[in-house]
Amino acid sequence: MTTSSDMQHLPKGTEIRGKWNGKLYRLERLLGKGSNGQVYLATSGSRATYAIKLGHEATELQGEVNILASLDHSEKDRPPFLLDVDDVILQGVKVPFYVMKFVPGIPVKDYLQQQGSHWIGVVGYRLLERLTQLHEVGWVFGDIKSDNVLVNEYGRVELVDYGGASAIGRSVRQFTEIYDRGYWSAGSRMADPAYDLFAVAMLWLHALDSKRLIQLTKTMLPQNRHPRELIKLVRSNSRLQPVENWMEKALTGQFEHSREASQQWREAVRLSQKVKVPDDRVKGWMAGLLGGAIILSTSAVIIWLLQ
Repeated sequence: MTTSSDMQHLPKGTEIRGKWNGKLYRLERLLGKGSNGQVYLATSGSRATYAIKLGHEATELQGEVNILASLDHSEKDRPPFLLDVDDVILQGVKVPFYVMKFVPGIPVKDYLQQQGSHWIGVVGYRLLERLTQLHEVGWVFGDIKSDNVLVNEYGRVELVDYGGASAIGRSVRQFTEIYDRGYWSAGSRMADPAYDLFAVAMLWLHALDSKRLIQLTKTMLPQNRHPRELIKLVRSNSRLQPVENWMEKALTGQFEHSREASQQWREAVRLSQKVKVPDDRVKGWMAGLLGGAIILSTSAVIIWLLQ
């Protein structure tokens, strides 16, 4: 019996019309695929661009839909994340799908390499605000890594691939070892805000000190893995020293909640603007951009893009 998990890559021009809502979409190209579905760039009649996720199992996809719907419900002052949910018959199989607005971006590690590490202040604040909003409605993102944090112009941040999101208090569903606090003997794999904050700290280490971090994972015995080894890397990296205290607190689970972490990140960046960092200081105009990010809503539409 053919199932949706057996579905082959669909060619450009394939049309998808929802069984229940009747909306028509034209697939343009495959964006990515994962264990629970495929994601395509698509257009509709108005030529608006969307990201469509075609799922393997309705129950798995429904979990992701529930997360996005809860975010829509809690944040009524911005456009909805979730635009359509339906089924379609493809290659003789009923396939569940949902639709989101597509916004382009590149992985955060690539963005910092291209634009400069001084962008960590703005990007970091926007990422923490997005995670705070997620935590406050009862979810932990879980699988934070460079490919799942996309950045577009002016440091706007989009989280992608909510397939690993877990309800607070449950076990983390998906994770990447190098970002995982359990891997570093820094805590359990139970979903709580501190789990995501640890991963954010690892995100900056991986983005700005990947060579030494990867070497550490290759040479250190599992029983010797500990946050203190990561903190040594932070303290000896000039680009991370402005947020050294924040990094230590995130790596050792000292923040009471993600709102506190976001506020302390903002303060650390503000203070670092007064300190000269060789060859890579925070530029004056960026201070204004960070201030604007604090005043304005940071809840741009989240795209869905499997990497």
